Amino acid sequence: MTVDGPVPFTPEEEAEWDAMERQWAEVGFPTKIREQRDALLKATDWTQGADVPQSFKDKWALYRQALRDVPQQAGFPDNVTWPTKPE
Repeated sequence: MTVDGPVPFTPEEEAEWDAMERQWAEVGFPTKIREQRDALLKATDWTQGADVPQSFKDKWALYRQALRDVPQQAGFPDNVTWPTKPE
């Protein structure tokens, strides 16, 4: 037997797919955004070292706090406004 075109889901498969999509929306996607945020924080850890000038630390501390605040944004996780790195 050959099939031309896609094979439709059974009702059980459709329900399972819907459940997986809901789980991704509730857990998976927000987790990916937090992982991205955590990577940005880790990449700037050096800016807070003891040998870094205070004026430089202060600029980067504001950026790092804005990264930590990303999950509290009104549109999180679907509409995130990433903070701009200091120059």
